Amino acid sequence: MVSLEGRSFAVRLAAVAGLLVPLLASSSCSIRKMAINSMADTLAQSGSTFASDDDPELIRDAVPFSLKLMESVLADAPRHRGLLLAACSGFTQYAFAFVQVDAELVEHEDFARSEELKTRARRLYLRAQRYGIRNLEVAYPGIGARLMKDPEAAVREVKKKEDVPALYWTGAAWGGAVSLGLDRPDLIADLPAVRALLGRALTLDEAWRQGAIHEAFISIDALPAAMGGSPARARQHFERAVALSKGLSAGPYVDLATTIAVADQDKAEFEKLLNQALAVDPDRDPNLRLANLIAQKRARFLLDNADLYIVSH
Repeated sequence: MVSLEGRSFAVRLAAVAGLLVPLLASSSCSIRKMAINSMADTLAQSGSTFASDDDPELIRDAVPFSLKLMESVLADAPRHRGLLLAACSGFTQYAFAFVQVDAELVEHEDFARSEELKTRARRLYLRAQRYGIRNLEVAYPGIGARLMKDPEAAVREVKKKEDVPALYWTGAAWGGAVSLGLDRPDLIADLPAVRALLGRALTLDEAWRQGAIHEAFISIDALPAAMGGSPARARQHFERAVALSKGLSAGPYVDLATTIAVADQDKAEFEKLLNQALAVDPDRDPNLRLANLIAQKRARFLLDNADLYIVSH
């Protein structure tokens, strides 16, 4: 069932879209610009509506249209920061929830299909990353090039707490691409930029989105030591993510299970963490509802197929 919030957003979007077509045909540039900005503002608000939905399959079907509509409007409003952020976060979340997770679920039954999905997810992450860089470039011209040369210096230019979402989603998108391209030196070389973006976001607002930045660092610090990883730091980020979400996010439990517990081949911890993820009530925090439902879908699959991840001794 579509939530009332979802209906409200759909009604607003339909109303704006209905006004947009005739206005775009108008000879008045100012009216056209106003219509485009109105549409951009409405689309930029769609993320919170999707996040609170209780039907992942409904969102799976709805998001592609929304994302393509965002891209169409961005063609006429290329510097609209709210819409650039929505495109970055939207493509990132879609790539993870509905492409990368699908790849994980079929990997052991259909390896070729899994690889196809991972390739698609990587492309979507990089698409999101480009929107993220464009967003940051509006406020900090040239920051994209500086991120490639000296990431830590580049992100120090960003001093406003309001830019934390842009830092986070750009880093998350870029990090997603790196995680699916560990066999590609060109992507691995981008890891310092990912760490810098997320690290700056953490410095500016550690508690943003109930510990989402710490959650992202669980996977980053679970990487091999040669790539800057540290199991101890990953566990520290896990503890902070759980604390900041007050235990209402299933994500940190699944992340630690699939990284550190698997690396340690610790079946007891693996199962404990996944059961903790399943014990989370998705309705306790509407802002985490969709993410929790997807995390719990992964948790059930992982528990049912534990022997594929933990070798029995």
